[in-house]
Amino acid sequence: MKPPSRAAEPGRHARPSGTGRTAAVLVLVVLGASIPVLGPSPALHGTGEAEAPGAGGIALLRTVLFAALSVPLGELFVNRLARSLPGAPPQRPRSWAPYAATVGFVAALGLASVVATGNLVPDSAADIDVGGLYESRDGKLALLEVNGFLAAGLCATSRRPGLQVWPLAAVVVAEALRAHPTTEYSPLIGSGLTLVHLTCASLWVGGLPYALRTLRRWRGAGAGPALLGLYARVAAVLLAAITATGVCSSLRRMPPGTIADQLTDTAYGRVLLAKVVLVAAVAALALWARVRLCRAPDPLDACSPARAEVVALGVVVAVSGLLTALPVPIRW
Repeated sequence: MKPPSRAAEPGRHARPSGTGRTAAVLVLVVLGASIPVLGPSPALHGTGEAEAPGAGGIALLRTVLFAALSVPLGELFVNRLARSLPGAPPQRPRSWAPYAATVGFVAALGLASVVATGNLVPDSAADIDVGGLYESRDGKLALLEVNGFLAAGLCATSRRPGLQVWPLAAVVVAEALRAHPTTEYSPLIGSGLTLVHLTCASLWVGGLPYALRTLRRWRGAGAGPALLGLYARVAAVLLAAITATGVCSSLRRMPPGTIADQLTDTAYGRVLLAKVVLVAAVAALALWARVRLCRAPDPLDACSPARAEVVALGVVVAVSGLLTALPVPIRW
């Protein structure tokens, strides 16, 4: 005889349909994708700052590149955590690293074409000076990112996918150096802060989706809650590092006495403020998921806030991509 479902038991309420949650997720995904597509124009409105040509496209490409970087790094990170758990099942979700490397390669190639035309969006292939990439610092860094994703894709499809960590690390270093040109005040300090910030953010953003996929694959195994709990503890450290490096980087570009004005009067400050609010919301969702994990008998009950955290992290990545396309605030 078939046992009655939980929804039919007295005193219990039926689980709400997933339609509403799916619609909410789709809305947030569309919102996140529209952030770089809309470009810097809304953030620049009323600031008196000029928008660089093709800034919207560059923001979108940078968003895609950040996301493509996060996926394989997150998978490597969670797999390492899983190997440290005693009695962890050998099954793993299918890797998305080859697809991420392909998407990252295309985005890096698009950004390299912009650098090859003097940081302008090319009108045709004839405008792209490939040889000129070897003659400038930005061009060499752009080529390093293209080759890094290409090598990462080859490693991801090989018998030793763990080797992709090295070309991915090269992409992170190239991106950190690109974000701080030699004309900037103390560029090596800025590059070091960006290196730590981008590495920790990639592990956090890419690790959570893979941890949830692994948890679902391990459903019924005792190692599932242990993996999610271990990830949550490490993610707290990553959040602290992201916050510390983000604050230091902001103070370098916006001295303490000007922060209040620049957060509202400059496009960079406005988007940075939005990013801070989003990160705070993500932290609250992570805390909610951690509380539910500790109290719920089924670890999958903690997945709802964790899935919302994944979507919110996607929006943070989109805002970060937009931030790179905005003019850097003036040090008053």
